[in-house]
Amino acid sequence: MNKAITGGIVFAPLPFSAGLGVWSSGDGTPGSDTYAVSGTGVFVAADQDFSGCLEVQKTTTVAKVRYMGETPLLPGCYLQVRAKLKAVAGPMPAVRIAGYPAFANGNKVSGLIEMGPSTQLTTYGEVVEVSAIVATGDRSGVDMVWANAAYGHFGIDLTGLSGGLVRIDDIEIEDVTSVFVRDMLSMVDVRDYGSIGNGTTDDSAAFEAADAAANGRTVLVPAGVCKLANDVTIESKIKFEGTVTQPTSKRFILQKGFNYESYLNAFGDETLAFKKAFQA
Repeated sequence: MNKAITGGIVFAPLPFSAGLGVWSSGDGTPGSDTYAVSGTGVFVAADQDFSGCLEVQKTTTVAKVRYMGETPLLPGCYLQVRAKLKAVAGPMPAVRIAGYPAFANGNKVSGLIEMGPSTQLTTYGEVVEVSAIVATGDRSGVDMVWANAAYGHFGIDLTGLSGGLVRIDDIEIEDVTSVFVRDMLSMVDVRDYGSIGNGTTDDSAAFEAADAAANGRTVLVPAGVCKLANDVTIESKIKFEGTVTQPTSKRFILQKGFNYESYLNAFGDETLAFKKAFQA
């Protein structure tokens, strides 16, 4: 199956059989070279392992295959990108899932991990599958944490020696949110809105974004230490598995949990909890 659909949104790319004009040999952005004109890739209609595939001759240090369509990244949604391929001739490259993270205006989001784990091809004709999980939330198992990215151009990289010939099956994208999100109907996790929870990165905006999206649900602060460098007001119910830190001059206002116990859970210190509650 080529398509993953969540809430009416089609995440997965078009199959190669639909035309190579939407498959870029660059980063996938508008105007980048496509395999329809680049000369290094052709569509193979029949293959003993794939019903239709892209055959690519690796001629550069890093040969890219990127879908030029915009695959949306939604807070709280976890996507698994998968590709199957095989070496046909020549030097055998390594392969990895990769992508271009973009803001809504198309500009690149810098400072993010843009590729998943690498796998070396070792045997001609052996079908190898590679995958990576991409999401806005920083959780165990997420290979590419793309906080602040609105969409991505996804595909694969071929690295290593040049000159090899590989065939690539249609690239798939699957919504695997259920593997990561606990109690989806009642919780909104601040990690899904960019919270890092390392005690040094400012998570104020992530807390406010999660609160705005809660719509009657409970905001979850998972294990870790979240730094709130600014005033933060939470209008929703909130559950603390981790704690927060905040400068003494800033206020943390819990409108549906305005009691000492909530502040004790938030700050993990009796004296500081009393001071913060009194300040709020």
